[in-house]
Amino acid sequence: MAKALTFVLISALLCNLTAATGRSRRFLSAMNVTYGLEPSLSDGICELLITNQGYTCEEHTVTTSDGYILSLQRIPVGISGGSPGKRTPVLLQHGVLMDGMTWLLLPPSQSLAFVLADKGYDVWIANSRGTKYSRGHVSLTTDDKAYWNWSWDELVNYDLPATVGYVHNQTGQNMHYVGHSQGTLTALAAFSNGQLMNMVRSAALLCPIGYLGHMSSFFSKVGADLFLAEELNWLNINEFDPKGIDAANLLHDICKVPGVSCGDLLTAITGKNCCLQSSTVDLFLKYEPQPTSMKNMIHLSQMVRRGTLAMYDYNNEDDNMSHYGQPSPPDYNMKNIPTEFPLFFSYGGSDGLSDKSDVRFLLDVLKGHDDNKGNFMTQYVNNYAHADYVMADAAKEEVYDLVLSFLKLH
Repeated sequence: MAKALTFVLISALLCNLTAATGRSRRFLSAMNVTYGLEPSLSDGICELLITNQGYTCEEHTVTTSDGYILSLQRIPVGISGGSPGKRTPVLLQHGVLMDGMTWLLLPPSQSLAFVLADKGYDVWIANSRGTKYSRGHVSLTTDDKAYWNWSWDELVNYDLPATVGYVHNQTGQNMHYVGHSQGTLTALAAFSNGQLMNMVRSAALLCPIGYLGHMSSFFSKVGADLFLAEELNWLNINEFDPKGIDAANLLHDICKVPGVSCGDLLTAITGKNCCLQSSTVDLFLKYEPQPTSMKNMIHLSQMVRRGTLAMYDYNNEDDNMSHYGQPSPPDYNMKNIPTEFPLFFSYGGSDGLSDKSDVRFLLDVLKGHDDNKGNFMTQYVNNYAHADYVMADAAKEEVYDLVLSFLKLH
């Protein structure tokens, strides 16, 4: 039982950790970092990674309708300054076990957030609930079990509407949306429900997640197969913190299992990334990964095991009936996304998480989408894996320039 639980927890970590290092010693050392519950303003993302590069940055907060207090960073102008004027807003949404720093790990001339600002956009960086700078709540603390009672369903229904609505109210304009990994999943789910469509101009989705049934990452598959809600409830674990001592100890233990190689965790987790520099990996390890809820990890594992795109399954017909009015969780129907809504997809041939087979299945579901006037664009980068999209040294030339061309059309 203990061995199974070890595999359950550590495999879940490996399932969604979007970047690490090929040298396990550095990775294990980084996992011993802890979080402060109430970071000071001087410790914010603006101060750490934006203003020190010469850019103007504003710290904002927005409260969701279920009480979570989320942080947002705004880069209103590029490095040359000037008046914000009526620049078109762009909202950047990170993936699971990451935060808004996702978009700031590369040098300014290569990081998407800075590139967009320098191209004349009003850039907003989102941070999902539970991450370092979005751990507040109007009545709960992170020590409360109720604080962690959410999966990506709640990101769809609460975080995204609050964040998009706030940016819309602040700017008075509809925005472009750019997501990575889980940030694509939540957007697609919201669009399929008819949410946000009156405030979003277009969506560019990097490493798009709609289905996970063909995910090729070995560790991810093992984790999903063993990630059973009953065992996790027995452990009474609510927060999944990759930098917590328990996760670090589990990773040490699993690396001792005969036949398990921890010498190249990056490839085992995300697929073989082509173009990461050690300095970028070092910056990632300084600030990431970030916590999420255990319920969210269970929800993602349900997608892997079943190959479905559905709301959280409580594995009990009565509980499902109580939440959904039906014995099984409802599906998110991608065919409900308006065919005229502009979408851009970029996916990699080496991605072990956003597997090309799953992405192509998603694209096939959306095949009726209107491709006139650049409303439906796809890019396939054969040698890219999951972390390349936010950390590769040539991501600007390989991907971001095409994203900019797409945004310019809409």
